[in-house]
Amino acid sequence: MAETALRILQINTERGWRGGERQTLLTAVGLRERGHDVELLLRKGSVLVERACALGFVVHTAGGGFSFGYWLALYGGRYNVLHAQTAKVVAWAVVVAFAHRRPIVFSRRTSFPVGARSWLTRLKWRRLDQMVAISEAAADAPRSLGVSTQVIPSAVLPITVDASRLQHFLKQHALEGRRLVGTAAALSVEKDPVTLIHAAAKVCAQFEDVVFVHWGATGAASHAAEQAIAELGLQDRYLLLGFEPEVEQLFAALSVFVMASRFEALGSSVLDAMLQNVPVVSTDAGGLKETVSQGRGLVCAPGDAAAMAAHISFMLAQPEQAQAMARVACAAVSAEYAVDGMVERYVDVYRAVLGR
Repeated sequence: MAETALRILQINTERGWRGGERQTLLTAVGLRERGHDVELLLRKGSVLVERACALGFVVHTAGGGFSFGYWLALYGGRYNVLHAQTAKVVAWAVVVAFAHRRPIVFSRRTSFPVGARSWLTRLKWRRLDQMVAISEAAADAPRSLGVSTQVIPSAVLPITVDASRLQHFLKQHALEGRRLVGTAAALSVEKDPVTLIHAAAKVCAQFEDVVFVHWGATGAASHAAEQAIAELGLQDRYLLLGFEPEVEQLFAALSVFVMASRFEALGSSVLDAMLQNVPVVSTDAGGLKETVSQGRGLVCAPGDAAAMAAHISFMLAQPEQAQAMARVACAAVSAEYAVDGMVERYVDVYRAVLGR
């Protein structure tokens, strides 16, 4: 028997395109494929607006925090459930709940600890109808405040590699015949690019054919990263390539994928790499410990450049063992992080909050 269709509003306040925005769109597409009526409330001029419109979704836009709250107060009552996909809109959705009178579900996608104003965060989170976290690490903070939290991991789609794009990338940067170690992370403090650059220096001293490629938008750590590359003489061995749309399609060129984060709720780029049988080295920060567990890769403590370099070097020097780990990881990701499973669990959450 077909399930009763719901009207669901997905809300995302970000301008750019990162893991949370991809998950918002995957959730919307999956819900629509199950027969639900999905609309999106998004930041005006954002990448997500363009991509959601291209897929035929009804998209509403707001310019900032207050305008999101105002829109929800006026029109939020049209929907069965309001699903906040970013933290910035949660306070407004809660504040205007007297007007829209609809259940609020929030997907927490960070593993940052609660700050000094934990009482205010607790007050806000306890007014949600359901807190969802994308990993056990992301669930720690709300649970510490007594907020009931369900874990629903993010999902990844199978990736079709475009061979011509891959060859163009290698030729464009003169990387033919080189072994590549890569990462996809913004140049922000929590992603810790400087530790990765110091690890790269150790690896490059050992392997003359290795080049590091780093895709990601500029951020607060950009200057420190550029300075470290210059000081270590890695201008030709550590390439900062900036933001790249659909960058996961280029992971097939990598011999090793690395994630150096100090805080990471899940690490969807790690999942993308695993899904393409690329060996993974990461820190054990937050949800990465869960993702890269059980023989799926090698982990080290955040900020430990020596251990990170040793793990990368092992993957490069022992390709058969590295590929054995990659095969284990690929099978696990295919089974545990499918879009259908994620969407089904969200539908269960929506029906549960509506039934209360």
